[in-house]
Amino acid sequence: MQLRLHPRTLFLLALVQATVVTLGLFVVRVIRNGNGDYNYLAWNLFLAWLPLLFALWLTRILRTKLWSSWEGVGVSGLWLLFLPNSFYMISDFIHLQGIATVDLLYDAVMFTAFIYLGLTLGFSGLYLVHLELKKRYNAIRSASVIGGVLLLASFAIYLGRDLRWNSWDVLTNPAGLLFDISDRLLAPSGYGTIALTVGSFFALLASMYALVWCAVRLVRKTAHD
Repeated sequence: MQLRLHPRTLFLLALVQATVVTLGLFVVRVIRNGNGDYNYLAWNLFLAWLPLLFALWLTRILRTKLWSSWEGVGVSGLWLLFLPNSFYMISDFIHLQGIATVDLLYDAVMFTAFIYLGLTLGFSGLYLVHLELKKRYNAIRSASVIGGVLLLASFAIYLGRDLRWNSWDVLTNPAGLLFDISDRLLAPSGYGTIALTVGSFFALLASMYALVWCAVRLVRKTAHD
């Protein structure tokens, strides 16, 4: 008898397989170069997995409880807190410069594997939350919420790359984080890179997610034709 798996299960298995391949590329790089210069990539990939896991947890909660329940609000907060980690990996490309390497092209392939997987994890969780929003609001309102989430994620990438803050600092050093954020929001003219960094990441993420959303809808429509 042929075993038939749910499409969501198959997708998760594909993500696990991609993770194994990506980490395999990293292990080969460590062996070839004899060092672990890019060890942080593995940690960043772990963080990129968390938003998808929180999104799956949230969808399970919303089957039986209101979004306004403490479980729904709490898990939504965790998802939103860690979501920027998936997209932050794009900025890891800057580390390709300045480090001695046996094969720069191989490193570029490895970085692309990590970043592509991170984006896939982030957009997958975002898509699940978007579907839940569409069950409760119209298309424009749900899309506006998703746009706001991507804008916040873009600002978080700026905080992480330029100011070296991370998701854990919300719990460990909230006062310092709030001071840096308020300082830049109250006097943005003194920090010229904010608009460029946040705007460029938002444009990139929003356009990429729009492609993901349209592609999934096209595939689903084609499958039912």
